[in-house]
Amino acid sequence: MKNIVRLTNADIRQQDGKTILHQVNLTIGEGEFIYLIGKTGSGKSSLLKTLYGALLLDNGHGEVADYDLRTLSRRSVHLLRRKLGIVFQDFNLLTDRNVEDNMLFVLRATGWDDSAEMNRRVSEELEAVGLLDKRLAMPYELSGGEQQRVVIARALLNRPSLLLADEPTGNLDPETSDDVLLLMRNLARQHNTAVLCATHDYRILQNFPARIIRVINGKIIDDEGRG
Repeated sequence: MKNIVRLTNADIRQQDGKTILHQVNLTIGEGEFIYLIGKTGSGKSSLLKTLYGALLLDNGHGEVADYDLRTLSRRSVHLLRRKLGIVFQDFNLLTDRNVEDNMLFVLRATGWDDSAEMNRRVSEELEAVGLLDKRLAMPYELSGGEQQRVVIARALLNRPSLLLADEPTGNLDPETSDDVLLLMRNLARQHNTAVLCATHDYRILQNFPARIIRVINGKIIDDEGRG
């Protein structure tokens, strides 16, 4: 199984330069689904930001989707992100644009320029999440669950190697949370996409068991006890 993420003796720093995670060793294989859990402020979001290039890695070794995080430049970050999908708790949809335009914005930002192909990809992913009929709807016309489905569809537009989800069910009720998580797992499985899902919702860990990575006292420990 190919590794999509490999961190070796990596120190994860916050924007102010403070080290929040020490000597991180982590591998994520192709198609794996993994939960990332820990207290608020423990470093979960900082780890995710490092993986998608928003925080620089300057100590230790890190590779994500064949990109070396130590040599990643601002000019090449968009190339890494074309291989990633990112899902946030707060949806982050552009409120002045409809669903279709939200998705086209991402494609343009990651280098697409063929209008016919872009429209085909938008249709494919909206159909996959059951929202093809909401293509021209504005975000405020959608429920919270529908908005998060759009976000998942948007994150999968580039058929990413890795999907990073930061509290994706944090603003949803339990039933909708289950629907969204199951959708995310099924779609990722179809495309053999690895998923790292940060969550506080221990209920979904019980309902949908998977490998668990714990953030404790500045360290990363997985559910098999490896540090």
